Amino acid sequence: METKNIIFELRTKNKLSQNDLAEKLHVTRQAVSRWETGETMPNTETLKLLSKLFDVSINTLLGSPRQLICQCCGMPLEDSSISREMDGTFNEEYCKWCYTDGKFVYSSLEELTDFLVEHMSNEDWSPVQARAYFETQLPKLNYWKQVK
Repeated sequence: METKNIIFELRTKNKLSQNDLAEKLHVTRQAVSRWETGETMPNTETLKLLSKLFDVSINTLLGSPRQLICQCCGMPLEDSSISREMDGTFNEEYCKWCYTDGKFVYSSLEELTDFLVEHMSNEDWSPVQARAYFETQLPKLNYWKQVK
């Protein structure tokens, strides 16, 4: 879905007029109208405000142009699983299980690997297979590249 349709849907779903939305964002009603017709796009700061107001990620506002994955554990991210900063804004880099209240949950790659092996292995995927997979894949994620 295009950004113009997403903004329109979110605005109407929340029973806001273009004037109401404009007031909340400190923009003109004409600006909202231009976004909804696709004539213009909200700037980065306005996208952040829309994200917070409607409780959706910027990725969602932009029509989910890319599949987000947690850069700590590799889990695909949806709006319901994206972590948040202390001020409530989305942090689209991590899931809420790896990054909570502005802090990382796992202190080491080994700790995360142990947790994932325990919870992800099953009769079709043995703990040995799961461990080999995670030990190969997790170090490729941005968080673990930075920690090194």
